[in-house]
Amino acid sequence: MSLKNFNIAVLLPCYNEEISIAQTVEGFQKNLPFSKIYVYDNNSTDQTIEAAKKSGAIVRGEKHQGKGNVVRRMFADVEADIYVLCDGDNTYDSDAAPTLIQKLIDENLDMVVAARQTAKNSAETAYRTGHRFGNKLFTKIVEKLFGKTFEDILSGYRIFSRRFVKTFPSLSCGFDIETELTIHSLEMRLPAAEIKTPYYARPLGSFSKLCSYRDGWLILRRILSMLKETRPLFFFGTLFILLALTSILFSIPVFITFFKTGLVPKFPTAVLSVGLMLIAFISLTCGMILDSIRHKHQELKRLHYLNYKSVTKKDENVNENDL
Repeated sequence: MSLKNFNIAVLLPCYNEEISIAQTVEGFQKNLPFSKIYVYDNNSTDQTIEAAKKSGAIVRGEKHQGKGNVVRRMFADVEADIYVLCDGDNTYDSDAAPTLIQKLIDENLDMVVAARQTAKNSAETAYRTGHRFGNKLFTKIVEKLFGKTFEDILSGYRIFSRRFVKTFPSLSCGFDIETELTIHSLEMRLPAAEIKTPYYARPLGSFSKLCSYRDGWLILRRILSMLKETRPLFFFGTLFILLALTSILFSIPVFITFFKTGLVPKFPTAVLSVGLMLIAFISLTCGMILDSIRHKHQELKRLHYLNYKSVTKKDENVNENDL
């Protein structure tokens, strides 16, 4: 089945990318000539909008600052069968787009992630050492907390089905959006895959908007927040264990003194120990209650997800029309 039979939207969130946005748009125009290319500007102070318009893209804007806010707006506004989300910095390989989309269609997937590999003809600085280390660290954390995941959970180049996009809650505001996309697919157990693609250095004069420490902390917060939301019993159960162990640790010298003398001279320590144990059991109770609520929410999200047709069903509809 030709890709021309599908309504494909290329989504490019941008902030101060006047140097690279035209090349990015042209790359997708060449590889997906039948698609609609949307550039969403996020309060750029340079000539990003003008460059995007000259290249032939559909240009729109989002006033709330942050990549997560832009992605949320794009997912809400744009109607399509298949969505290609990519950064506007011309570092990702637009030539791989047809292959990534075909993977989504052939295997009836909801998300295909383009895992970054430094291209042979690109400098090592294309994928900075610090960013690679952070990516591996967060990938390992997500794997331990949510199960087997992808090699590149922070990739900004992804292909989505309509039912993924229209049922994705999108709570992130900044560069933690990729983390939320990944964890959402794992929590809902959605069919997804990953294909390795070349990653290139930014054009001369173009600069990354990612701050390693600030955005690294933002990503870690998003992981912990989604752990609390998606696995509350594990989250509060772990808190219960830590508080209970701390309470027991504080209580040991109190009990030793009591058995020897029959007195409790360390009364504040005893009160602290009892208080910590009470908080521990309150935490466990909260985890059990929230876990029951989560099961109901997950059922509703699954039912909402099933209201949308898969890409394969779209393919079948097209075949019927052709007949």
